[in-house]
Amino acid sequence: MLLVRQEYGSSFDIAMHCAVECEHCAQACMGSQEMLKCARICLDCAEICRTSATYMIRGSYFISHLARTCADICDICALECGQHKAEHCQKCAKICRQAAEAYRKIASVGAAV
Repeated sequence: MLLVRQEYGSSFDIAMHCAVECEHCAQACMGSQEMLKCARICLDCAEICRTSATYMIRGSYFISHLARTCADICDICALECGQHKAEHCQKCAKICRQAAEAYRKIASVGAAV
């Protein structure tokens, strides 16, 4: 079943917001050797969120499969960023948690089909 715009519109917005916050967090963390792990995880998370947004726009048949992976990656990113006190890390952790929740909803819709 293809997801229609009305069903995933807010999830698309969350995915793109997550990608932007992850990119911002990664850029802020890159200058510090002890924050390289955080930066790398954020870059991976940003990339998968952009990819999932593209799948949503296309109404891809594979979005539910990708959404499960995206939820896992966002959870990991939220855990990593949540360990750091920097404001950009905390903002990133928050949107990653929201994105993971949105991805789980998409995955459950696809799984029910």
